[in-house]
Amino acid sequence: MSACTSADAGPLAGVRVVDASRVLAGPFCGMLLGDLGADVIKIERPGAGDETRAWGPPFVEQPGGPARDATYYLSVNRNKRSLTLNLSVEAGRDVLARLARAADVFLENFRPGTQASLGADWDTLSRLNPRLIYCSVSGFGPVGPDRHKLGYDLLMQGATGLMSTTGEPGGPPVRAGVAVIDLATGATAAGAVLAALYTRERTGRGQRIDCSLLGTGVAWMTYAAQSYFATGRQPAPSGSGHPNLVPYQAFQDADGRWFLVAVGTDEQWRRFCRALDLPYAADPRYATNAGRVAHRDELIPDLTRRFAAAPAASWLERLEPAGVPVGPVRGLAEVFQDPQVQALGLDAAVSHPAYGRLRTVGTPVAFSATPASLRLAPPLLGQHTDEVLAELGYSAGEIERLRGAGTV
Repeated sequence: MSACTSADAGPLAGVRVVDASRVLAGPFCGMLLGDLGADVIKIERPGAGDETRAWGPPFVEQPGGPARDATYYLSVNRNKRSLTLNLSVEAGRDVLARLARAADVFLENFRPGTQASLGADWDTLSRLNPRLIYCSVSGFGPVGPDRHKLGYDLLMQGATGLMSTTGEPGGPPVRAGVAVIDLATGATAAGAVLAALYTRERTGRGQRIDCSLLGTGVAWMTYAAQSYFATGRQPAPSGSGHPNLVPYQAFQDADGRWFLVAVGTDEQWRRFCRALDLPYAADPRYATNAGRVAHRDELIPDLTRRFAAAPAASWLERLEPAGVPVGPVRGLAEVFQDPQVQALGLDAAVSHPAYGRLRTVGTPVAFSATPASLRLAPPLLGQHTDEVLAELGYSAGEIERLRGAGTV
């Protein structure tokens, strides 16, 4: 298990991000930028903070102390400093203005239509800092009849068509096990911010970026959408299977354990048949993937019966050496015990001021010259308020007055 590192500066060292987002999509974007070396300042409401601090159980709690945060919050807020700030008062908006002048990126997902009243809209902040990259994450985007609606991942899995393709044939709609549209939108937003930073190097000017859950979710329908465009037919749910590839799904072994077979080419199919001594190689119905898709209802039940005759390990031992893509269906305990996962540094830890050693998922990218790193644990609410305000030029007395007025 890899530990927190404060090694060499990452590729975004020197970039300051003001992260005024909450919940998942925006904070995930901010965390990705932080992992790459950016100084990310997380703005939170005094008292309550990010809503996901309370999205538990489970919680992580300070032994014998008052601190408690939901694991949901802890999962997407490392490498950030927390500044509590009340934007409903003028003094709070003044602090935000100072932050914006010194920032490279401003990230927000405020309730649609409230940005201007908080002094956090693009027009206001870009006048203060023409080099600012302003990234807005919303449910439905800035235009159109639904622009004022709130977006939640569950609703978006339904609205984008994802849920119409997920689940067992004939079964009820099924939500993906993690909030995939939120996370996809956060990653898309991070990529857009990087592109805008690159453009600013040429033009010297910032710009506004709009990312929406709806837009990202629809874009991620990719081959399902293209299939619909070509045929006019709605792709049906196929459980663990694939509408365009056969066999490409989960099978159950003699012990009731699930494992995966992912035959992606006709050559892999021939190796599959040879490795298992199956009589299909010369069968014209199954010789091509198109044929296997057309005869799925004949082939899959037969394979299901065959695989149920022995443990998964025996099938994997025969198929892997033959170059057939196969693998287990793991629970998280198995995932983080896997030597390959550990070799990639994905079982990591940071030192938290209240919770001690805190395990976390490591960053999934590696740079040869400017490595990403886990430098800061997810912050306690307002943990860095005084530090950030002092960097902005506020004196100790001014900070105390802001705190006394409930501004921070």
